[in-house]
Amino acid sequence: MNSMDIGIDLGTATVIIYDTNEGVLLDEPSVVAIETRTGEVKAVGADAYRMIGKTPANITAIRPLQEGVISDYKVTEAMIKYFLNKVCHNKIFKPRMAICVPTGITPVEIQAVEEAAQVAGARKVYLIEEPVAAAIGAGIDISKPEGHLVVDVGGGTTDIAVLSLNGIVCKSSLKVAGNVFDQAIVKYVRAKYGVLIGERMAERMKMEIGSAQPLDPEKSAECKGRNLLTGLPCKLTLTSGELQKALEEPVSQIVREVKKVMELTPPELVSDLFTNGAVLTGGGAKLDGLDRVLQQAIKAPARVAEEPELCVAKGTGKSFQFLNELFDGFVDSNRTNYQEQAAQQQEQ
Repeated sequence: MNSMDIGIDLGTATVIIYDTNEGVLLDEPSVVAIETRTGEVKAVGADAYRMIGKTPANITAIRPLQEGVISDYKVTEAMIKYFLNKVCHNKIFKPRMAICVPTGITPVEIQAVEEAAQVAGARKVYLIEEPVAAAIGAGIDISKPEGHLVVDVGGGTTDIAVLSLNGIVCKSSLKVAGNVFDQAIVKYVRAKYGVLIGERMAERMKMEIGSAQPLDPEKSAECKGRNLLTGLPCKLTLTSGELQKALEEPVSQIVREVKKVMELTPPELVSDLFTNGAVLTGGGAKLDGLDRVLQQAIKAPARVAEEPELCVAKGTGKSFQFLNELFDGFVDSNRTNYQEQAAQQQEQ
């Protein structure tokens, strides 16, 4: 790394570190395995992910981020430090970091992300809202007076925004995304077959045969779990039609939220959306048929960005070019502190 400017997609499911010169430096699950008695970190990332559901009583594999925000500060700090050491090696100079955050993040959550990154070794921390980063990473020119609708379906949240003239016109964040898709599959299999499957198995089924629309021909895949009646291991075959039913409600929630954002969009920009359409980013955008369902619902074009799972990370890495241009969606600790002080003075 030459620039020492890195972008981090600090996601609920995955952490991606991106450098504009070298591309993706790291792409690993945001999972940490911890010794419960001592609090010692035993494994991070891919190594910890392989332990999910397979650890003894004294070790637990956890996700320190839930619904896009930090749920365990110390573990998040340890995870960021581990990943930074992995990509920066023995660099003397600390990097500047741009980290994506969900739309609607609270001041307390902003402070938690900034402090975790600074303690982990960042020289300077910038926070960028996910739809803005996703738009930049997808190659959308948001500087023009045109409306662009971005729907970022991540692991913990779906962030929706209409962007124009380097700013966010209207936005929303929904705590329904990839992880909720997985939970819906677990719930469906348990209710219909009396079989309990794990988080990793549900994710695998989603990736192999998951669909937001009925498929012709149908796909099928073998699923392994535990029969709740006998307590014994078992196998069953799931079809894409079954998963489409299981995912119908969370997909509908996302569609409804997109329509709400469009209803708040000024008429002049709504007309642009019928030309530019909606761009889907994030790992959840890879769900088969999600773009077609959205297109039918909003009566406007919808497409999945190229390498949707990397759009936010790419945009975060490239965001240093826009430090003085973005009017909304980009905030650093100095600006946050200044805004808090200004608000306090107004109250007094």
